[in-house]
Amino acid sequence: MVKGRITIAEIADELGVSVPTISRVLNGKEDVAAQTRVRVEEALTRHNYRKPVAANSTSRSADLLDLVFHETGSGWALEIIRGVEQAAGPEHIGVVLSHLGGSHRPSKKWLENIMARRSIGVVLVLSGLDEAQRQQLDARSIPYVVIDAYGEPASNVPTVGSNNWNGGLVATRHLIGLGHKRIAVISGPSDVLCSRARVDGFKSAHDEVGLDYDPALIRWGNFEKEAGYQHGFELLQGPKRPTAIFAGSDYQALGVMRAARELGLLIPRDLSIIGYDNLPVSDWLTPSLTTVNQPLAEMAMLATRTLISMARGKPIASPRVELGTDLVIRESTAPPAG
Repeated sequence: MVKGRITIAEIADELGVSVPTISRVLNGKEDVAAQTRVRVEEALTRHNYRKPVAANSTSRSADLLDLVFHETGSGWALEIIRGVEQAAGPEHIGVVLSHLGGSHRPSKKWLENIMARRSIGVVLVLSGLDEAQRQQLDARSIPYVVIDAYGEPASNVPTVGSNNWNGGLVATRHLIGLGHKRIAVISGPSDVLCSRARVDGFKSAHDEVGLDYDPALIRWGNFEKEAGYQHGFELLQGPKRPTAIFAGSDYQALGVMRAARELGLLIPRDLSIIGYDNLPVSDWLTPSLTTVNQPLAEMAMLATRTLISMARGKPIASPRVELGTDLVIRESTAPPAG
């Protein structure tokens, strides 16, 4: 018996169950005893079983892909959705949207739903799968691609992201070039890869010109307005306030702007602010927001096209793709007063 080539009939014979029982487990059906389901899943993993792609694709009445967010309530998520739909629509593939309520790991029920509707694949945004979940999708030949990986993904998990380190670097370089020496950064969660990379770029910009940064000015938020407001308000009180703040998202920059306004500070005269993402709203603010352009829609389109290729059994060019980032200079940055 060749590993990876075993049939469901052989697995059924090994376990002493029927072929339909194996098939029901593979298709996420609930009418299988829990103990039997565990035994089948263990056997599928042990034999590295992979459902043939052709059989998987012809059994669906309609093509659907699953798009999974840890959170969906922002313009950032809308850009991702737009990119996914632009790639899926011409292929006549529907999109099923799920959000995890802030969690970065899908639930067991979510996985069962994926298997039951026999999705062609899954695009995960700032979220990921544990080893057992990956094995279950692999056994059913349901591919998955991650946009902006939450943690360090396994080497065989395809990912699409952007150069977050460079984004942090060019943003901070711009502020240093304007003459700012006391610069704060409000990034995303400290356990998220893109958050850490942006802070690393922030530090590197200081290091390359021999400028010290104050560790107290490095803050970890959650990419939302409330975190920008809270950290901004704390940072901007007192005589040693920063003259510039690099926010890890445009939404956090909005929160900083509100905090500055409540404290009577004018932007950019008293405080320069840089955001991240270049969402459409950033150009409509007063003053308009200097921000790092992250090609969100392009990232989503590429991830979706990669997923579709995998679902159709085609090889992908690279499991790791990182798109470029650049700075869009607007009105919210200027030399420090005095």
